[in-house]
Amino acid sequence: MSRFDLNEILSLIDQKKYFVLHAPRQTGKTSCLLALRDSLNQQGRYAVLYVNVEMGQTARGDVSRGMKAILSELTYQAERTLGESTFQNRISEIITESGEDTALKSVLSGLCQRLNLPLVLCIDEVDALVGDTLISLLRQIRAGYADRPTGFPVSIILCGVRDVRDYRIHSDRQQEIITGGSAFNIKAESLRLGNFSEEETRTLLMQHTSETGQVFETEALSAIWNLTKGQPWLVNALAYEACFKLEQGKDRKNSITHNLIIEAKEQLIRRRDTHLDQLADKLKEERVRRVIEPMLTGEVFEQDFRSDDVGYLVDLGLITQELNGAIRIANPIYQEIIPRELSWGAQTGMTIETAWYVAPNGRLLLSKLLSAFVQFYREHSGSWLEIAKYKEAGPHLLLQAFLQRIVNGGGQITWEYGLGMGRTDLFILWHLPDGAGQRFVIECKVQRDSRERTIEIGLNQVIRYADTCGADEVYLVLFDPAEKTWEKKIFTETVVKDGISVEIFGM
Repeated sequence: MSRFDLNEILSLIDQKKYFVLHAPRQTGKTSCLLALRDSLNQQGRYAVLYVNVEMGQTARGDVSRGMKAILSELTYQAERTLGESTFQNRISEIITESGEDTALKSVLSGLCQRLNLPLVLCIDEVDALVGDTLISLLRQIRAGYADRPTGFPVSIILCGVRDVRDYRIHSDRQQEIITGGSAFNIKAESLRLGNFSEEETRTLLMQHTSETGQVFETEALSAIWNLTKGQPWLVNALAYEACFKLEQGKDRKNSITHNLIIEAKEQLIRRRDTHLDQLADKLKEERVRRVIEPMLTGEVFEQDFRSDDVGYLVDLGLITQELNGAIRIANPIYQEIIPRELSWGAQTGMTIETAWYVAPNGRLLLSKLLSAFVQFYREHSGSWLEIAKYKEAGPHLLLQAFLQRIVNGGGQITWEYGLGMGRTDLFILWHLPDGAGQRFVIECKVQRDSRERTIEIGLNQVIRYADTCGADEVYLVLFDPAEKTWEKKIFTETVVKDGISVEIFGM
């Protein structure tokens, strides 16, 4: 419970408030609610009931079916947690007598009258409900609000991924969109459960060391924090992969090293574990595309971001927004996953082999690889861009797919986001047989101005980035979206600027 402001939550409960606790998926909301329930029940001032209403999701707009599922769970938890079984076998009867749109209110009212203590109700996964079932739940709670504390829960906590104000609920009955704020206008506060802090991340990992004796090296601790920025599922998944799945980490005599954490990260991404798969599914949503696509390309194609879109992605945990309004992808793992997922279809269909672009001494021949991409782009970009949902980012994603198909065999690609800077940077680290590495920088730009002007700006940008990365080879890739022949678009040249050689590929 140290992860949220317990004093604030207790104060809201004591004030008989109804409020929202929201956070991205798999950040520990349920664990926190269960800990709060157990703690308050032990103190004896309140009777606290936790209910997960996710099982009502499949009912969608069928309110009768949805309420039956919700009440079944609620009465089961009431018997299990509070020893109150009066309503457990009467659900169908109550729905028939009271009606589907007052049955929940009726059960909660009866439960409160039977209990000796004021009831606090924690409703988890509330935004998993769909359509009229969700509308009915919110409105029944609102209708009972005035009867608290003796005839209705003294305090209700609605818990989900999003704040109730962001709900956009399609009502089949009313044939319109109902906003969460209008259906539930009694909310006192919206509290957000954040990620682990750096200290909390370290504390969690040190518990493993205390229990097993296995040490996390300082660089490994830093890597876990830097890769996840404290996203709870990622922190746990990385550490679990390193300590319980990788052979070297299974031996408790071996320390957990930086290299083990990087290997664990690659395994998670390749496997597309459930959390990452859910994230990839969200990328298909239009309101997500409107924010993510300009970040991928480095350009803002719309006049402004929509505030509700940005808020939605913050609630999902996909992005963070700083006090000055700047938005960023939430953590480096998400930065890597997003372009990989969006280019997955293109990558899986490519018949290219890593060995074609690796010299006998193990060095990656990136110039040769980019030359091959120019021809590939000429032949396939038309059909790819036709089906790509992220059309403005399509060229960048196709390049990512082409490179990933090769680099997966012996290196890693990092995608640097430069929103508003008109560029996208790719950093490639290629591992050599002797343990050393090749470092490449590729900057991608869409030609919006003259070729000469675009090259000039691109050179200045890529040289600064190359200096930061300590790159061995530097490349600039220009995508020309204009309607002209390929002969006029395709070119290759090498320019030396500030003592750095930059190979330019235009297409």
